[in-house]
Amino acid sequence: MSLLAGKTVIVSGVGAGLGRQVVEAVLRDGGNAVLGARTEANLAKTVAELDPDGEHTAFKGTDITNERHCDALAQFAWERFGRIDAVIHVAAWDSYFGGLEDADFATWQSVLDVNLLGTLRMTRACLPALKERGGSVVIIGTQSSVAAPTQVQQAAYAASKGALTSAMYSLARELGPQRIRVNTVLPGWMWGPPVEAYVRFTAHSEGVPEEDVLKRLTDRMALPELATDRDVADAVVFLASDRARAITGQSLLVNAGELMR
Repeated sequence: MSLLAGKTVIVSGVGAGLGRQVVEAVLRDGGNAVLGARTEANLAKTVAELDPDGEHTAFKGTDITNERHCDALAQFAWERFGRIDAVIHVAAWDSYFGGLEDADFATWQSVLDVNLLGTLRMTRACLPALKERGGSVVIIGTQSSVAAPTQVQQAAYAASKGALTSAMYSLARELGPQRIRVNTVLPGWMWGPPVEAYVRFTAHSEGVPEEDVLKRLTDRMALPELATDRDVADAVVFLASDRARAITGQSLLVNAGELMR
């Protein structure tokens, strides 16, 4: 039996990378996917590629910093499929780099508004439907929130995701009586568009082959290759499914064994 047969899943932050892979995994495992992101054209492209007849998908332009947008996406999912069984939070601002000394705290506040408060807004919007029969909230965090990488500085991103992981524990306790589970997946270096771009940029900047840059990353792993967007999506779908019915308040590293806890 498919993991998500008959279930409806909201996926926020669908772009060309992990979000698309999550939608593909939801559809592969029998679910309906309702896609949200700021750029509606990207959503339409993803649906056209993965579900051309639109039988198992729907999409709506959504900015998770806007509470009305979050409410509208949840309502849209309910009207289209008559239920919400899981919400998967991929949406994030991960493109602001730097540490404390050069921090622009106004930008930090914006990062927090997207990554922490945006996720909480979208979760709250889905609560009335999730309470109908229980369900799952799956948050995409980052390994950087528990172990800072040496290659890049993303202090604001890591701090916002660390705060979100802390919030997860409270949500799991608060929502558990309604049979709503809340878990976090923490990817490390994950082969997909962002890491591919990092490898190309670093190789070009240093004048070395891309294979050399990739080897620096894989040499840190217990397994001989990086996890992929697809690997992370598979873990997310498991946590969204009833196979994980007794799992809540947990953080799962998907990182090829770079960091073990």
